[in-house]
Amino acid sequence: MSIKCPRCTSSNPESARFCLDCGTKLKSSDKVDVSHTKTLETPFKEFTRGTVLADRYEIIEELGQGGMGRVYRVEDKKVHEEVALKLIRPDIVADMITIDRFRSELKIARKIRHKHICGMYDLGEDKGTHFITMEYIPGEDLKTLIRRVRRLDVSTSISLSKQICDGLTEAHRLGIIHRDLKPNNIMIDKSGQARIMDFGIARFVKGRDVTQAGAMIGTPEYMSPEQVEGKKADERSDIYSFGVILYEMVTGTLPFTGETPLSIAMQQKNELPQEPKKFNPQVHDRLNQLILTCLEKNRGDRYQSVRDIALELDKIEKTLSSRDKTILQGAPGKELPVKKKWKHSLAVLPFEDLSPQKDQDYFCDGLAEELINALTKIEDIRVVARTSSFAFKGEKLDIREIGKKLDVETILEGSVRKAGQRLRITAQLIDIKGGHHLWSERFDRDLEDVFEVQDEITSNIVDKLKTELVIPSHIQKERHSDSLEAYDLYLKGRYYWNKSSPEKLEKIISYFDRAIEKDPKYALAYVALAEAYTTLSIGFAMLPSKEAMPKVKQAALTALQLDPTLAEAHVALALFSTCYEWDRKAANRNFKQAIELNPNYAGAYQWIEIYLTFLEGKFGEAIAALERAQELDPFNLYIKIRLGFMQLYTYDYDRAIEQFKKIVELEPGFALGHLSLGTAYTWKSQLEKGLDEVKMAIQLGGRAVVNISTLGMIYGMMGKKDETEKLLDEVIERSVKGYVSSFWVGMIYLAMGEDDKGFEWLYKAYAERDSSLIYITVVPPLDPFRDDPRFQNLLKKMGLSNMIDKQALIREYRQSIK
Repeated sequence: MSIKCPRCTSSNPESARFCLDCGTKLKSSDKVDVSHTKTLETPFKEFTRGTVLADRYEIIEELGQGGMGRVYRVEDKKVHEEVALKLIRPDIVADMITIDRFRSELKIARKIRHKHICGMYDLGEDKGTHFITMEYIPGEDLKTLIRRVRRLDVSTSISLSKQICDGLTEAHRLGIIHRDLKPNNIMIDKSGQARIMDFGIARFVKGRDVTQAGAMIGTPEYMSPEQVEGKKADERSDIYSFGVILYEMVTGTLPFTGETPLSIAMQQKNELPQEPKKFNPQVHDRLNQLILTCLEKNRGDRYQSVRDIALELDKIEKTLSSRDKTILQGAPGKELPVKKKWKHSLAVLPFEDLSPQKDQDYFCDGLAEELINALTKIEDIRVVARTSSFAFKGEKLDIREIGKKLDVETILEGSVRKAGQRLRITAQLIDIKGGHHLWSERFDRDLEDVFEVQDEITSNIVDKLKTELVIPSHIQKERHSDSLEAYDLYLKGRYYWNKSSPEKLEKIISYFDRAIEKDPKYALAYVALAEAYTTLSIGFAMLPSKEAMPKVKQAALTALQLDPTLAEAHVALALFSTCYEWDRKAANRNFKQAIELNPNYAGAYQWIEIYLTFLEGKFGEAIAALERAQELDPFNLYIKIRLGFMQLYTYDYDRAIEQFKKIVELEPGFALGHLSLGTAYTWKSQLEKGLDEVKMAIQLGGRAVVNISTLGMIYGMMGKKDETEKLLDEVIERSVKGYVSSFWVGMIYLAMGEDDKGFEWLYKAYAERDSSLIYITVVPPLDPFRDDPRFQNLLKKMGLSNMIDKQALIREYRQSIK
């Protein structure tokens, strides 16, 4: 039923309070009874963790707010499953007629069963509070994704659009129209799949009126012209809204914007949008026309079914170049990936040593690692990184169980038998689901033919998995060394390097140095040398930055002169720019080049987080990079640690503590896990708990400067002056005998209230180009000093004035995830 405007006689939706054409206040045909008035006066409830509704749904956390009210993640105690629970505003369910209509709509919506539609469950009530339960989808909504990355690349936009079309096609087949399709109602789950939400809800949710909050059904920015006019919506109305969404995905902006909902609604009705390709030259002509056809004012001129759109998107997708297929356009000057749908997934397990002397473990590991590196460069195969694929070394597990744990479809395993200068290498590619061999072969060769064997194994894998895989040309020309002796030294260095033992770093570096002596053109050895010096300076803080970091730069540049396609060398240069020069542009440029060269290199995503967090304050993008790294390297504890610290930097202490607790439970002997948990407790002001965990870290990992400095900071915060000074004496005495990071000394002084000495040491760290100094940009213990001129001057000297107002960066991040 529509309402006629008494002034201009235009028809308006029955829920409208003001005329959509002239803005005149309308009289509702519905009578409002006393119970309705009381309902509107009832304050909207908020629920805390642990609250149970209807003796069934236990609140876990609040997910956000929408047009209906607050949304929570809850546990359904009846079936022991997590679901989403949406509270309904009291003014929406003001009478039993509305509730009954709501229930009828949900019954219809529940008929939709589709992988790209969020399942609707039920309408519930608890002491006057009404709510809807639906499928809980971990991830982020499309609006948040667009805000975070500014705009999506064309390929990702098309992929998500096809999924949205699939879901809409099924709904429309059942005669169900969404009526309020918008990016906020589309979730992107953890696997990158689109899921449409809130079917059956739109007609009850009062969105923004054309003049004020309260009456218009739908959202003006995504509303079709016929909806603006108050006409009945059909599937072509959803098509118009879909066109707006696709426009926003590829351009990062909306076709119509304005200061008021009325001005936006009038544009939807009367004005033509600018072409999307004016905002983004990457938008192809056919895609540009598709979007404009969806946005035709007359619904008869639009596509008449979503299926027609899906068919056209399919054709457009096939014309895309392979280069369009992995990158999201981020903030200016940045490009970050999103989770993608892989064509194949593969893990390479360490090869087994069958040599008579059992002395070829390093060679077996090196062979497997080189195969991982080669296969990683094929962009449509998800290749599990070394840290995770080697996690099962020495364990007698069924191959299918390993495949399940690594979430891969195929596994490559094999063995090596070396006798003198002869090699016997066996390799087999196994299909996890069927448990059968896709390919297997034995190679009996001379040792000098080992590189040809590697190439042959890689080629065979690609042939067996190939379905339009994009094979970068630089894979075929990548070579190792003409010197078998240099190759052997390199493999031994990598073998000990991967054991992550700081005590052996000097020995590791000597292997790489000797490999370079044997073959001065051995690019991979230079890369390994750069990585080793980076770890000595940044990772373990064992070597002064002024001594280590120039060596990183020199080795990385030499590697790139020999082989410009090495992504690892670009990452080393990016870390040099991040932690030593504090050069944001150079860091961004090199990380970007690394990802372009090898879009599946987990290390690039793991380390770009350091730059994004400490030099840019882009917390959302940093988390996205870590999540991509974790997808490629699921068992890497250091990535999990950094994800926990991202929560700490943004003050979500409870979630960080949960993350670190899981790590400690998984690996009780992991010293860094205990140190991180202790740090989280400390920053949450639970000092006793923090003290216990840091002491455990020292017990497990020794008295590294970072460990005892953290202990000293806790004692300082507890006011235990004697204990703090003892640790200070120990640290300063060690600085006389060897290298100690001045940054950590400064942090202890600041924790114990000696601000002048603290800043003296921080400025000393600046003079030394201390790699640890970048932490000052975001760590919460330094928040009390952010207004101090000495603190702000230090950031300016580092060229990081953009990081002075951390709270603004936090607000931007929180806004982006709402």
